[in-house]
Amino acid sequence: RWVLSLQCKGSRNFMSALRRAVEVDFKDKDKHKSQGIYLLTAGIPDQETHTVSAYVAETCNGCDLQLHVCLFSVKADVDSWSIIPARYANPTETAVAFKEIVRAGDGRFHWFGEADIFESDDINIIVSEMEKAISYSHKVCMFCFPSGEKKI
Repeated sequence: RWVLSLQCKGSRNFMSALRRAVEVDFKDKDKHKSQGIYLLTAGIPDQETHTVSAYVAETCNGCDLQLHVCLFSVKADVDSWSIIPARYANPTETAVAFKEIVRAGDGRFHWFGEADIFESDDINIIVSEMEKAISYSHKVCMFCFPSGEKKI
């Protein structure tokens, strides 16, 4: 419900937002085993990717803080009322940049479109587990029925 109530506003000053999120004195943070920051975005940060990655790596190093990114690629009509961002990248370049940033923060990356999932670390993990299960199943069948015959 909270996410659905959000409105688009602000800028792509990622470093300022990230500093604000990580430098806040979290109440009772010692009682929690891990903390995560979730970035919901539709565009590339104003700052260069290597600068952001270095800061994320430094911030997340040595603690249980992870940075997760949900990148939404939406088709939007650009008109004369639109604000031109300080830095522009096409959707693929934006995804590559955020994957680098997420890896620095030991987090997960998800890239969605209006009707598609382009990439998702969680889905990749599930598919990998399914492939392992199929492989194990084939190995068990070969072990139980080495000649290929199934006896009942």
